[in-house]
Amino acid sequence: MKNRLATDSQTPADLLTDLRNLVVEAEKMFESSVSDHTAEAVDGIRNRYEAAQHRFGEVYANTKKNVTAGAKRTDDAIRENPYQSIAIAAGVGLLVGVLLGRRGAK
Repeated sequence: MKNRLATDSQTPADLLTDLRNLVVEAEKMFESSVSDHTAEAVDGIRNRYEAAQHRFGEVYANTKKNVTAGAKRTDDAIRENPYQSIAIAAGVGLLVGVLLGRRGAK
């Protein structure tokens, strides 16, 4: 597995796959007998773990920024159109209530 630099196209699923692969490799290393290459393997795993941790931090920061921006846009839209927002919320609530009521009746 190559060390990859974090990019905007890397998804959280890719990050989780990388972390799972790292855990599998660590388990293989501990299952094998102690050898001369153990220190090198530990250093390699440590470097890859730090890189994965860094990528996770970047993914978290990007996600937090996007969620905050989305919340701000939503807040602005609600403040610009309060009556439409109330009507939409009531419609969604009615729809969810009907769907849940039908599900419980069966």
